[in-house]
Amino acid sequence: MNKAAGNVNKSSPGRHPAVTQAKYFCQSGMKKILILTAGFGDGHNTAARNIRDALEEISDDVKVEVLDLFAASYGAFNALARKAYLGMVQYAPRLWGGVYSLMENPLVERNLGSFARLANALEDIVHETQPDCLVSTYPVYGHVIRELYRDHAERPFRLVTAVTDSISVNSAWYRAPSDYFCVPNEATAEVLRRNGVPEPRIKALGFPTNLVFAQLTPASLTPPVRGVQRRILYIINTGKKHAGRAIDRLLELPDTHLTITVGRDPELKAKLIERTEKMAGRVNILGWTNQMPQLMLSNHLVIGKAGGATVQEAIAARCPMIVNQVIPGQEEGNAQLIRKLGLGAIAKKDRHVADLIEEAFARRAALWMEWRCNLERISKPDASVRIAELILSECDRTEPKKIALFQPGARPVPQRAPAAHRAEPRMLLCDFHIHTNYSDGKLTVPELIDFYGHHGFDCICITDHLADPRRLIGKLSELANFTLGQNQVEEYFEVIERERRRAWRKYGMLVMTGLEFNKDGYTRKSSAHLLGIDLKGPIDPSLDLAKIITHIHSQDGLAVASHPHIMKSEWGKNTLYLWENQDKFAPLIDAWEIANRNNIFTPIGLKNLSFIANSDFHKPKHIYSWKTLLHCPKEPEAIKDCIRRNHDVAITLYRDLAGVPAARRGFVAASQTGPPAQSSAALPRIVNS
Repeated sequence: MNKAAGNVNKSSPGRHPAVTQAKYFCQSGMKKILILTAGFGDGHNTAARNIRDALEEISDDVKVEVLDLFAASYGAFNALARKAYLGMVQYAPRLWGGVYSLMENPLVERNLGSFARLANALEDIVHETQPDCLVSTYPVYGHVIRELYRDHAERPFRLVTAVTDSISVNSAWYRAPSDYFCVPNEATAEVLRRNGVPEPRIKALGFPTNLVFAQLTPASLTPPVRGVQRRILYIINTGKKHAGRAIDRLLELPDTHLTITVGRDPELKAKLIERTEKMAGRVNILGWTNQMPQLMLSNHLVIGKAGGATVQEAIAARCPMIVNQVIPGQEEGNAQLIRKLGLGAIAKKDRHVADLIEEAFARRAALWMEWRCNLERISKPDASVRIAELILSECDRTEPKKIALFQPGARPVPQRAPAAHRAEPRMLLCDFHIHTNYSDGKLTVPELIDFYGHHGFDCICITDHLADPRRLIGKLSELANFTLGQNQVEEYFEVIERERRRAWRKYGMLVMTGLEFNKDGYTRKSSAHLLGIDLKGPIDPSLDLAKIITHIHSQDGLAVASHPHIMKSEWGKNTLYLWENQDKFAPLIDAWEIANRNNIFTPIGLKNLSFIANSDFHKPKHIYSWKTLLHCPKEPEAIKDCIRRNHDVAITLYRDLAGVPAARRGFVAASQTGPPAQSSAALPRIVNS
């Protein structure tokens, strides 16, 4: 058996970790763009990601990185501050309103640029990477940049500020200079004008929402008159204890169908399922979902709090909104926008929501149609693309940079080989057992793609849990959001397919769709987990294991026994059923995990079974674990054939040579930016034993 000891090169001494978290190369002639964000509110991160996606969608000559310099510079303190922010927003919104207004105090505002550690990090990044354009989606960065260049010559990049507030715009956004301020709407543009921002610098291009809003044709909704099913989307964030009564009242309205999203709150989900079980066909309860654009585009109304991203997505979808909660501060402007432009209504109490909806649907839905017409006039579903076009045009105004963007000398992203020429065999670093937040992982699919892409992986397979719904443990796991929900599987395949294309374009990384089929019993000998790798579509998890394997093979996928032996170094459920019934399943299974996370299962090697090694990734630190090395062409069929034949397969223990704890190297920001890049010199060395 081939074994390998693997390493990865980390940031050089003295270099700020945020520098090496960024993208690892830039070809000559490429436009280089840094987008700076912060984790204090969903709107900032949402805007940053959507601008990045639009830039990569419309241009092949651009290299973009999203960085959270607060997370990278302040580590554990930043995480504590984020928790405090989220706690205030949820439990003491008026207190947060006071904190938010403090940023407009002249004394506080003058000190917004004095984040010394962040300023040093930004200065290092600009010096080493020389971006053409810097985009800020958080107000503090403009002040830091002003201080950095106060006593210097003209800054060497263009600066575009994407303002995520509406109407009640905190002055911190515009008191620092920027080449352009992109604002969500004309009402917000007027606020900036009144406060002295020159007209040519203001661009009312819209809020940068998900590209899906521009790509999908809005559903041709029949007006919600009596006799027509009135489709209502209810997004539950806070104020959950009153949600049950509000839902009861909504279901009293005639012809009403409710789709309810509860996020990652299994207790609330279970309560609402029980509460609405007699309303089968009229209620659909979802946990966390990636399909918010599709939901907003297909519903007559959305109910939710006045969060920046939610309000702007409703506007992009032309979906009237009933606001049921307003957090003091930035959300007050969002509520004003809804009321001032006639895009919906504000409910003072949850119990008033149903009354407002009833009024909207009365008189042949006259008020609803008025709201819808107002939305049609102001909606800018392609705002991300508009902002991306502005940024690209600004890049043309800077001097061409002669150095690479973030990692001079690093390897270029490989391009897809022409169909007529088979790729040459090479050493491929692979991980075929990875979980996202669709089940019990920490990262979203896009975050995971960036995480592995920055590490220089050649091929990965995302394999979220899918439980057997006939088994009690399976039902409980789905309810607790530990596994994919039955109604999420189609969405899961769609999202990974979309990110698969981005992964190849940006990182030259192959991404496969997979599932981990959970057959959990009450003992370790009655429990089995089976990986389906490179699946083309869903498979019924209630089938018995032999039939699931048959369906996997019918899709030309691989069936792999997941951690089939006793795990000793990690806490986890031992799943020994496949091993205990090895004679039956060995002829059916393509490979067995010889190593999982930090465990290595010697009986598999001794029995000479086909093997692979995987991280069983759930969170960033799990990257440092066993991996598979294959010597074959970088093509899906060649990779699967290599595993089936068990030829030119090795394993590597992926480790950090520097030995520096992840948290101290900025890995707290991994969900935004990913860890340091891997250089070609750091690829694992194969050792034959």
